[in-house]
Amino acid sequence: MYTDVVPVEVRLPTLLRPHADGAASVTATGATVGDVFADLASRYPGLSDQLVDESGNLHKFVNVYRNDDDIRYLDQLDTKLTDDDVVSILPAVAGG
Repeated sequence: MYTDVVPVEVRLPTLLRPHADGAASVTATGATVGDVFADLASRYPGLSDQLVDESGNLHKFVNVYRNDDDIRYLDQLDTKLTDDDVVSILPAVAGG
């Protein structure tokens, strides 16, 4: 069941940890992934530009999962969260 504002665990990749005081995971609150990102950005301003672009859309070079589901295939930043959810941020990997 989805609620309004919930605390969730956010797992950060090594590349983003310096922007969050070195933490591998942090707790953030929000009803959606976008809300959680806004909460993170308010506490760790350096993360904001790393997660969303100037248009407010998810950056192409990060992948974000709610539990095991890629939010690009859900409702993207509008993906709803429950207090049991884990949001994982991973760098996108390009082949060549």
